[in-house]
Amino acid sequence: MRVYYGWVIVAAGGLMGCVAIGTLFSLAVFLQPMSAATGWSRTGISTAMTLDFITMGVSAFLWGALLDRFGPRLVVLSGAILLGLGLFLASRSTSLLEFQIIYGVVVGAGAAAVFAPMMVTVTGWFEKHRALAVSLVSAGMGMAPMTISPFASWLIQAYDWRTAQMWIAILAWGVLVPTSLLVRAAPPQSQAAAAGAGGAADPGMTVGRAMRSPQFIVLGLTFFMCCATHSGPIFHTVSYAIACGLPAMSAVTIYSAEGLAGLAGRLVLGLAADRFGAKRVLVIGLLIQAVMAGAYFFTRQLGEFYAVAVVFGFAYGGVMPLYAVIAREYFPMHLMGRVFGGATALSSLGMALGPLAGGWIFDTYASYGWLYLGSFGLGLGAAAIALAFPPFASRARPAQQPA
Repeated sequence: MRVYYGWVIVAAGGLMGCVAIGTLFSLAVFLQPMSAATGWSRTGISTAMTLDFITMGVSAFLWGALLDRFGPRLVVLSGAILLGLGLFLASRSTSLLEFQIIYGVVVGAGAAAVFAPMMVTVTGWFEKHRALAVSLVSAGMGMAPMTISPFASWLIQAYDWRTAQMWIAILAWGVLVPTSLLVRAAPPQSQAAAAGAGGAADPGMTVGRAMRSPQFIVLGLTFFMCCATHSGPIFHTVSYAIACGLPAMSAVTIYSAEGLAGLAGRLVLGLAADRFGAKRVLVIGLLIQAVMAGAYFFTRQLGEFYAVAVVFGFAYGGVMPLYAVIAREYFPMHLMGRVFGGATALSSLGMALGPLAGGWIFDTYASYGWLYLGSFGLGLGAAAIALAFPPFASRARPAQQPA
């Protein structure tokens, strides 16, 4: 049987996202050996990760503009080359500042060229199974902590941190560059079919009109509030569990359970969004996320942590791909790079807010209580804003739709 090429794009996006995001977050594995070998502080090394979030947000709109102008292959190929180059140069850094700039800016910009552009590209290939397709790409990205990080840990046991990071750079080039050559924009007939499903109902929309529209404002604010809700609990829950008296290894498994549940959430909510509508599923997912973030406030025992982490991970993992799906319903394909890039930039600010706020709360009150109560409030706010999404434009279903 002939396989619809859109599924090849999904597979390529999942693989590239896994490698790109996995190499980015592998810095957590390098933290202790780098600090021991160089004398650099852990705070200083971790600052590179903060710069990554900022860079991904700033560069998202630029990559989106290039995506709209030149298509996805050039964008993801450029990101693949840039990501590997950043990792290689970071492994040769001779000072902390040099490492922070290279890892925080070059690697972050390279990862940003894969994250949003691949999800945008997939939306142009699908109409009937669009939410599932985008969720599968996101699921590949969700696999990142369970693939690249263990590989990085094995490399560090065999080599020094510089050699280990150099080999990860080579791995990134070896996987991302050839895979990026498989990526291409949807053919005109697929885009036309997708246009009949929404978004492109106004093909004459300009970037300025899109960015000023109520649809984009609600999308961007919801995305920001959603990421601000879960970023703090994701980053600080291991420390919170240790503060509750749990062993460090047990605390780490809570994060793993949360990540595995996120994979299930992406698939289940993706299927649900195709059946019941992305907006409805998004609001329900945001409400569950808010309640579970607040539930951490009452959590003390390992079993309680697992229960909350599984539902929390399921919810936040499941809602993340839906923003691209909703954006595609409102905006034409030729603007999607810049529109979703702008929304992703706002979400990156939300991601940067949680870790910082959580650290300040703990330093001020010697407790994480207000972090989880605040996340609960932000989560309710995200769901309330999502209720303000305007109706999708009415349209007739095409007689024959791509898979």
